[in-house]
Amino acid sequence: MSIDRGKDRAEGSSESPSDQPATPSRYESQKRRDWNTFGQYLNNQRPPVSLSQCTSNHVLEFLRYLDQFGKTKVHLQGCIFYGQPEPPAPCTCPLRQAWGSLDALIGRLRAAYEENGGTPETNPFASSAIRVYLREVKECQAKARGIPYKKKKKKASQGAADDESSSMMRFS
Repeated sequence: MSIDRGKDRAEGSSESPSDQPATPSRYESQKRRDWNTFGQYLNNQRPPVSLSQCTSNHVLEFLRYLDQFGKTKVHLQGCIFYGQPEPPAPCTCPLRQAWGSLDALIGRLRAAYEENGGTPETNPFASSAIRVYLREVKECQAKARGIPYKKKKKKASQGAADDESSSMMRFS
């Protein structure tokens, strides 16, 4: 009996999977939301900034603006809990956006920029200034919370040339 019911459902269905509108993935939905939020941020600037005028400085200002909505406690150097991953009591240090959230946001915005007609060469989300800012946020938050971040070692199968370049990069 169960085989007949399954067969009836399959034959009775006039829609194929390609006829149904695809539900965007969580990533795609978030990327669209982030893109719209960034566009709104640019429009709210005085004077408004068009996407073609957007630079990495606008992106950095946007990231700093987002800090006010953060949920990660980042202890200041003068705080008695500075460097403690789990402080025993509350303090007045500010809440900030977590490094991982900012890193993921930049990844989504970088992709959205190019999907919306931008070129990789002009992508303000891919600039070295953004990479430097994210690295500084990561290091600052790690120190403030007492969490050591260590660079992952490159795999030995990538060759000696990669090993030499990675060792040089550690000192820069």
